[in-house]
Amino acid sequence: MAHTLRVVFAGTPEFAAAALAAIHSAGFPVPLVLTQPDRPAGRGMKLQASAVKRYAQEHGLAVAQPPSLRRAGKFPAEAAAAIEQLRATPHDVMVVAAYGLLLPQEVLDIPRHGCINIHASLLPRWRGAAPIHRALESGDAETGITLMRMDVGLDTGAMLTVGRVPIEAHDTTATLHDKLAAVGARLIADALVELEKSGTLHETPQPEGGVTYAEKIGKHEAALDWRRPAAVLARQVRAFDPFPGGVATLGDGTALKIWAAEPVVARGDGTAEPGEIVDVSADGVVVACAEGALRLTQLQKPGGKRLPVREFLAGTALSAGQRFGLPES
Repeated sequence: MAHTLRVVFAGTPEFAAAALAAIHSAGFPVPLVLTQPDRPAGRGMKLQASAVKRYAQEHGLAVAQPPSLRRAGKFPAEAAAAIEQLRATPHDVMVVAAYGLLLPQEVLDIPRHGCINIHASLLPRWRGAAPIHRALESGDAETGITLMRMDVGLDTGAMLTVGRVPIEAHDTTATLHDKLAAVGARLIADALVELEKSGTLHETPQPEGGVTYAEKIGKHEAALDWRRPAAVLARQVRAFDPFPGGVATLGDGTALKIWAAEPVVARGDGTAEPGEIVDVSADGVVVACAEGALRLTQLQKPGGKRLPVREFLAGTALSAGQRFGLPES
């Protein structure tokens, strides 16, 4: 079905590409796609196009990649040119998903129907950069997608639509990302149909209570602190897959990536210190924690691949009594 509502899209990673694909496939005209500049990635550090740029190019959509949209920032000339391009591109609404650049009020005011953001949490919980990771890490029972009317605040705008997604026991950031991307894609396509039909969307202000912020994930958070409960560390491992992974460092300085783990009841006489390996078998490497123990079931050594524990142990010797170091607190 062809639609007349013209949509400028702004986004960068796979999460955003799923939404762009849904909008384009539904038949909405997309006169311009904004995405971040190509970044160096991979072993060769070659410039890589974003997932959104790749989709746009494959489907013949015009692409702009300004480094900023803020005239007062580091790139005033580029920002001014991008804003003029937006003004010169006839469109009705802008959809934003994980774009990664701040949109000043001047940009928010350009489309007659404003700007709609696809945010991967149940707002006002987990405003900010890493809502999927933080929901998992904190042990939330559910998360979801909020379509939000954008304002200049950090994810503070009025809510338009909410889609809830339960967090399953073995979800990782990777699996939850894919579920949420699919929900976001469906919700935005439906919302645009409604906007075209009625000319408006129902808005609900965010509650003032329950606000939390999802700080960006840093590599420094990867180290597993065995002085914490095993259940907390298991959530950390799931939250940090695919980035940055949990890290356990042996006494000789070898840093192992931990990609899958589960809390178990601590066995033995209870004298094992946090970080001490208490059992090694094809079922897992069991490490003592402050509360309970953590069974490591997928590991990776430096320069190696992610391996199930049985295959990992075939090439790397670990034994009961060895210790993983404790990160500086």
